[in-house]
Amino acid sequence: MLASTKKIDKIRVKRKKRVRGKIFGTESRPRLSVFRSSEHIYVQAIADDVGRTLAEASTMSKDLRGAVGRLKKIEAAKEVGKMMAKRLLSKGVTEVVFDRGRFLYHGRIKALAEAARESGLKF
Repeated sequence: MLASTKKIDKIRVKRKKRVRGKIFGTESRPRLSVFRSSEHIYVQAIADDVGRTLAEASTMSKDLRGAVGRLKKIEAAKEVGKMMAKRLLSKGVTEVVFDRGRFLYHGRIKALAEAARESGLKF
C-alpha cells in the first residue's frame, strides 16, 4: 500500500532540511546545488555567505540543449557536470561543497558529480 502524497512530501522536505542544514557555501568554496526533474537536471554554484549564484548549468541551457537532446538521462547529466566544472574553473573556483538536496546519491546525481570531479572540481 502506498503512502499518501502528503506524507511523501513531508518526508522529502525533512530529508532536504537534514542534508541542507549541514552544508554551507562560500565564494571560494561554493555550494553545488543539484535539482532533477523527470526529464531535466539543473545545477548551480551558490555562495551562501553573500547570497549569490556564481554559475549555473542545466539540460535546458542554450549551450547544451541541442547536444543532450538525443542522449540518455545519465549521459546528459554527465555533460551538465562537465559544463559546470568548466564554468567554475574559468572563474577560478576549484573546490565546491556538493549539495544533493533531497535526492539520493546514485543515478543521475552520481553521474553529474563524477563528471564534475573528472573535469577538475574537488569535493
